[in-house]
Amino acid sequence: MDRTEANSGTRDVAERLRFDVAALEAWMSEHVRGFAGPLTVSQFKGGQSNPTYRLDSPGASYVLRRKPPGKLLPGAHAVDREARVMSALGAQGFAVPHVHGLCEDEGVIGTPFFVMDMVEGRIVWEASFPGLSPEQRGAHFDAMNATIARLHGYDPVAIGLGDYGRASGFVERQLSRWSKQYRGDTEAGRVPAMDALAEWLEKHLPADRGDSRVVHGDFRCDNMIFASSPDQARVAAVLDWELSTLGDPVADFVYHLLMYRMPAGIFTGLKGLDLPALGIPDEDDYVAAYCRRTGRDHLPDRDYLVAFVMFRLAAILHGIKGRLARGNASSAHAAQMVGQLEPLAELALSEARAARL
Repeated sequence: MDRTEANSGTRDVAERLRFDVAALEAWMSEHVRGFAGPLTVSQFKGGQSNPTYRLDSPGASYVLRRKPPGKLLPGAHAVDREARVMSALGAQGFAVPHVHGLCEDEGVIGTPFFVMDMVEGRIVWEASFPGLSPEQRGAHFDAMNATIARLHGYDPVAIGLGDYGRASGFVERQLSRWSKQYRGDTEAGRVPAMDALAEWLEKHLPADRGDSRVVHGDFRCDNMIFASSPDQARVAAVLDWELSTLGDPVADFVYHLLMYRMPAGIFTGLKGLDLPALGIPDEDDYVAAYCRRTGRDHLPDRDYLVAFVMFRLAAILHGIKGRLARGNASSAHAAQMVGQLEPLAELALSEARAARL
């Protein structure tokens, strides 16, 4: 699958994801300052979980994120949490779209939703940043590194997010959550490598470090909007905060590092590429830059966390497989995504077996 072609731009809204546009216009007239209709609504091609729409009016463009309709797993698709964390971070000057309002009244469009600004710029779907010069690539990697380090620098209590999650036991809780979700989604079936990996992770769980920060949960190049010009290596906005919580910033950063451990055929990987020729720092140099920015001397439990975050990503794919079986997958390319489940689970299991613990 060509990820850039598959995910870039918009399409007509899928039949089962359509809603009463007039009702939305009425809500926006009351809650979005300066809004005036009429609206033209289209659906972004990308996005596997919460359906995301482009809203064009004569005066401005907006983005709507909503909970999908139909049968959902408990605790998933929390658009209210997305809106809250983005509002809190935006107040600090962090790069997120401005949130205009959250609507929890299902009577408006059928499910809860929020509306935010449409941020113009580039979304890069491949971690190799195709089409850029080596110097531009290096600058974009440095911008990503600086952005996640800045996120992890905030004191959650100081920015009003002290109750956004539990302050300890992050990896243990996440492992329990995703193992339970994986094992409980009977419509998606079981994967032998996932079963073995869950058992290994439970057996080798490291001690909790008690370092709690706001974590994004899915920090990848394709969840960012970069400045419109490739000569400006600036992250204009970080998107898709559905998995955000309070947690271990090292685990959050290690998830971001997965691009170094995965080949191009599994999500968007760098493994096997000539990084110096591309102008991309190697994994150790990228880690060192993050550590300098966050005042660390190393990344503790890196090998364990690589296996853990791969398991979590595979569990997310397993959830997409379940939504596909139930008929409420958001993306038209869900089936291709699910095709990466077993290869990713096998890769994660191999990382676990090679871990130096």
